[in-house]
Amino acid sequence: MTVLLDPAEIPLSLYIHMPWCVRKCPYCDFNSHAVPNGALSLELEQQYLQALLADFETQLEFAQGRKIHSVFIGGGTPSLISAQGYQWLFERLSVMIAFEEGCEITLEANPGTVEHDPFADYLTSGINRLSIGVQSFNREHLQRLGRIHSSDNAIESIQLARQAGFKRINVDLMHGLPEQTLEQALFDLKLAVENGATHISWYQLTIEPNTVFFRTQPVLPQDETLEQIQLQGEQYLKAQGFINYEVSAWRKERPSAHNLNYWQFGDYLAIGAGAHGKVTQPDGIYRFQKTRLPKDYLAKVPAEHGQWKRIAAEELPFEFMMNALRLNEGVESKLYTQRTGLPLAEIEPILNGLRQKKLLLDDPDRIACTEQGHMFLNSVLESFL
Repeated sequence: MTVLLDPAEIPLSLYIHMPWCVRKCPYCDFNSHAVPNGALSLELEQQYLQALLADFETQLEFAQGRKIHSVFIGGGTPSLISAQGYQWLFERLSVMIAFEEGCEITLEANPGTVEHDPFADYLTSGINRLSIGVQSFNREHLQRLGRIHSSDNAIESIQLARQAGFKRINVDLMHGLPEQTLEQALFDLKLAVENGATHISWYQLTIEPNTVFFRTQPVLPQDETLEQIQLQGEQYLKAQGFINYEVSAWRKERPSAHNLNYWQFGDYLAIGAGAHGKVTQPDGIYRFQKTRLPKDYLAKVPAEHGQWKRIAAEELPFEFMMNALRLNEGVESKLYTQRTGLPLAEIEPILNGLRQKKLLLDDPDRIACTEQGHMFLNSVLESFL
């Protein structure tokens, strides 16, 4: 049995995908494509921004009276687009659907390749949070990962972002890199912290299908080394005042509003080649995807909502928990019904069973993993399938 959903109670974010990058990395399975002729022309930038605007217009009905809660610009390398282009885009998007006051707007940027404009110009355009894709400060590891920046570039980019006036700077770091030692992994964290990161996304390298690394497997650290990297890395970040609020997310400031909305099973519009969206309507929850290839996306403006699919009621418990249980504090129990339309009573036997096994907190008002539950998160999630 489902209850009628009220979209007005659910935050609405916006994801914008910029599909081009300077060069494709061997570990990357994202929808990214080498930029034509090594640089994004003004003509192509304007054509793409116009397509984004037309795409957004087709999604106005999904807003259901809501304002935009947060914006995340991912890629690819979004800083290939000019700050002036973003300002132009934000002004027109916010006319169609208003942005909340203080709306968090995050831009992904690569160190040493803020290809178009200085950080200060992006801040002026309305972007108020940066996510810098460092991955490692080690020269050899950067080469193995196919990154085009140096350690000096990475350090300088964080410092320049701070000097430009950015108060919120996330640094993406990977660990468990090919032939990486414990000392090297910890040194990466140390450099990010000492140079002013206010938020760190720290995650282990996984080898994904359809990547160069999948076809030519690199030599990865032994399990014992990976365990020590995780253990000592967590100890270091905690000692530096960082809070681990999600499996791979550490903060010294407030959480990322955009990612928090994902993990709390909120809604998000999606514009751009290959962008994925999730929207709640009174009769159910829907997912959709935009055309992946930039040339196809631009060939038909506005792009259609591909793979438009209503999430079946029997799939919702797993979908909700797959996100919510990544948060260390979990979510309030009442959020389950509010975000899925399903009565909590239907999954109470599963919740109680997991609480008895000490995998979930013994708290009827909150759904959250215990420390042991986080260690066996996949097994916990399988209970909801």
